[in-house]
Amino acid sequence: MTGDGHNMKQRVLIIDDDTSVRESLRKVLAGAGYEVTTAADGEEAVTQFVPGQIDVVLLDLNLPFRSGWDVFEHLTTQHPTMPLIIITGMPNQYPTALAAGVGALMEKPIDAPALLRTMDELLAEPAERRLRRMCGYHQDTRHFRPPSASAAGHLHPAPIRSRQRRGVLRWSEE
Repeated sequence: MTGDGHNMKQRVLIIDDDTSVRESLRKVLAGAGYEVTTAADGEEAVTQFVPGQIDVVLLDLNLPFRSGWDVFEHLTTQHPTMPLIIITGMPNQYPTALAAGVGALMEKPIDAPALLRTMDELLAEPAERRLRRMCGYHQDTRHFRPPSASAAGHLHPAPIRSRQRRGVLRWSEE
């Protein structure tokens, strides 16, 4: 039942205020067989999320109207075993993600193949394991740093525009 062609399409909610990020992710995920819903801000995310109608959430932290962490709290209060991946350009979020029991933290730019693998792994993971992570019994939050930030030894600037190239979402200021 993953995005690789099984009987039922998995449903993903992408929450990001950057239109180019939402659209790039939507194209990648739809191409992988996911049914995609999007939200541009925290309030829209809370409205779009209906337990049982979404299988996995991709959540940016820097959102208008309601912060990503507020949205995380709302969604996980309604559905504590929901597979959730934080996608962010904000630095130093891993300790908070680990403490909150997030399934994965992916720093922008997002590597599409790693995202798809992570989504498949989280969707295949037993709900009990996700609940144990949320309760702090398992501290196994996956963490993906952007290759350019670690190689350059500094933080990359906030993304302005994205474009897809060879399966990796790249950021530019063009």
